[in-house]
Amino acid sequence: MSQYFVWNADPVLFDFGWLKIRWYGLTFAIGFLLAYKLMKKIYQKENHPETDLETLFFYTFIGTLVGARLGHCLFYEPTYYLSKPLKILAVWEGGLASHGGAVGVILSVYFYSKRKGESFFWLLDRLAIVTPLTAFFIRVGNFFNSEIIGYVSNKPWAVVFKKRPDLGEAPRHPTQLYEACIYFIIFLVLLKLYSLSKFKNKSGRLLGVFLILTFTARFFIEFIKVNQEKYDSGLLNTGQLLSIPFVFIGIIICTVSARKSKDK
Repeated sequence: MSQYFVWNADPVLFDFGWLKIRWYGLTFAIGFLLAYKLMKKIYQKENHPETDLETLFFYTFIGTLVGARLGHCLFYEPTYYLSKPLKILAVWEGGLASHGGAVGVILSVYFYSKRKGESFFWLLDRLAIVTPLTAFFIRVGNFFNSEIIGYVSNKPWAVVFKKRPDLGEAPRHPTQLYEACIYFIIFLVLLKLYSLSKFKNKSGRLLGVFLILTFTARFFIEFIKVNQEKYDSGLLNTGQLLSIPFVFIGIIICTVSARKSKDK
C-alpha cells in the first residue's frame, strides 16, 4: 500500500453522454457565484447601487475567460495555436492561464467603468477582495483534473495522480492545493484589510496588495511546478516571467496610493 495519498478521482462529475459536467466547471461556477454574493454584500455595505452588478460580473466573466484562454495559447503554446488558430476557441479541451485572466479582468473592468461612469480603481479594489476566493475554487478544480502538478517529491503529503499514467507512480507536489491554500489566505488578508479605513478608502491600495501577494506566491510556487510551456524558457519559466511585472505594478500602485495619502 502506498504511503502517499493516491488521487484517482474522475474529473467528470456527471456523464449524460451528450453532456459532461466536470468538477472543474462546477468549482469555477461556485467560485464566481460566491464572489458575486460577496460583492453584493460589499455594495450594500457601502450603499453602492446594485443595479449593474450583474453586468459587471458578465464583463469580468468574459474578460477572465477570453484573457485566460488567449494567455494560455499565446504564452504557453504559441506555435501550436498559431498554426491551428481555430483551436483557440476549443476551451473545453482545457488551457487557461491566470496571468492572461488577470489582464482580461483589468481590461473588462476598464471598459465597464468607462461605459457606466464608475471609478476604475474602486471597482478593482473590491474585485481584488473576491478574486482570490474564485482562484481558490479554480485551483481545486485543477486538482480534480490532475493538472498543474508539481515535481516528484518524497514529502508525506505528496500525491500520486493515478489519472495521469504519463506521470507514472511517482508521488508529486500537489501544487494546485498549495496555490489554493495561499489564495484563500490572501482572500482572508484582503477581507481584513478592507475593514481598515486606511485600506478601504485609499484608491488602488487593495489592488496593489492583491497583485503583490498573489504573484509573489505564484513566482515561488513555480519553482516546484512542472513547466506548462512546451519549450525551454531558461532560468525562469514563463509563469515566473509573467508574474514579475504584476508584482512591480502592485508595488507602484501601493507607492502612488501612499504618496497621495501623504499629500492630503
